[in-house]
Amino acid sequence: MQAVLYREFQTRPELVSVPDPAPPGDGVVVRVGATGVCRSDWHGWMGHDPDITLPHVPGHELAGTVVEVGRHVRAWQVGDRVTVPFVSGCGRCPECRSGNQQVCERQFQPGFTHWGSFAEYVALHHAEGNLVRLPDTLDFVTAASLGCRFATSFRALALQGRVRGGEWVAVHGCGGVGLSAVMIAVALGAGVIAVDIDDGKLRLARDLGATLTVNGRETPDVAGAVRDLTGGGAHVSLDALGHPETCANSVASLRTRGRHVQVGLLLAGQRHPPIPMDRVVARELEIYGSHGMAAHTYPGMLGMIERGVLKPERLVGRRIGLEDAADALVEMDRFPGPGVTVVDRLGTRGAGATGVPGR
Repeated sequence: MQAVLYREFQTRPELVSVPDPAPPGDGVVVRVGATGVCRSDWHGWMGHDPDITLPHVPGHELAGTVVEVGRHVRAWQVGDRVTVPFVSGCGRCPECRSGNQQVCERQFQPGFTHWGSFAEYVALHHAEGNLVRLPDTLDFVTAASLGCRFATSFRALALQGRVRGGEWVAVHGCGGVGLSAVMIAVALGAGVIAVDIDDGKLRLARDLGATLTVNGRETPDVAGAVRDLTGGGAHVSLDALGHPETCANSVASLRTRGRHVQVGLLLAGQRHPPIPMDRVVARELEIYGSHGMAAHTYPGMLGMIERGVLKPERLVGRRIGLEDAADALVEMDRFPGPGVTVVDRLGTRGAGATGVPGR
C-alpha cells in the first residue's frame, strides 16, 4: 500500500510503498476513506510524543470500511463503515471497566502508539470495544473530521464542562478544536465568545454562531475583556489552542465557580504553564482536562449530527490527496487557513488487504 512515512523526527515525510497490514486477532483492517490532518500529528512529527517509534506513519482522524477482521472479532464484519476514537481502550484496565477508555492505562492510538491512517489501509486493535458504526447518511470526509477535534470538543463541553443553556462559554483559539467548540456550545444553548488573533477565523466563528469575538492581538487584557463582555466572566472556558498564554487567559476569564477545560496540548517546553492559582482558590474555579472521547459515548454526538443540530461538515476546509499530506503535516505550525484539512484521495485498490502488519 501507499503510506506517508517519516524515518526521523522533523525530517519531511515521504510517500512510499509499505506492506499492507494484517488484522490483529482482536482487531480489523480498515480501508481508509478519509483522514484528517491534525496539529497533534505535527506534534508527533516534531518528536514531542514519547509513544512514537521510528519509522512511523502518522494519522489518527479516520473513517473507512472494514476489509478484514481478526479471528476473535464477532461484532464487526467486512463492509462495515466505521470510525474510531483517537484514544482506544484495552478493555481490561480499571479505567476501561469504568467506561473511561479515553484515559486507558494501555491505550492504543493509531498514528502514535501504532502506524496510523496516512495510508490506504490501517490496522486497528481492540475492535469490539472501540469501533464506532457510522450512520449511512454520514460521509467519510465528515466522519473523519470528527476524529480528534470535534469529538474531543464535544466531550470537553457536554461532559467535562457540563455546559447548560443560557451560560457563557469562552473559546480561546479558533482552529479546528476551537471552531468545533463554538458550534457545539451554540447547539447546547450557550452564548459563545470566541478569542483568536486572526480576523478570518473570528469571522468564521461568528458564522458558526459565536455571539461575541475578541482579537487577542489587539486586546491588551484578553481575560478582562471576556469578563467585561460576559457580565462577570464565562461559566465555562476552553483553551482550544494549547499555549501558556491561552491557558492562563482561559482560567482568568472565568466568573466565580466557573469551569476551565484544557483541550489544547501543551508539550515540549510548554508542558508546565503558570496558572493563576490564587484566582482558582479565591473564586472556587474548577479545572478539567479532556482527552478524547470513548466510543460508547459517540451515539449522543452522532444523533445530534443526524438531526441536523450539529453540522461538522461546515468545518471542513481543504480536501487533499495522500500525495499532499506530507506538506500539510509539516505546515501545521503555520496554522494555514480556516477549517479542517482532510485527505480524501488515498488510492483506488480493491478491498483485499493482506500481508505483515505495520508495526
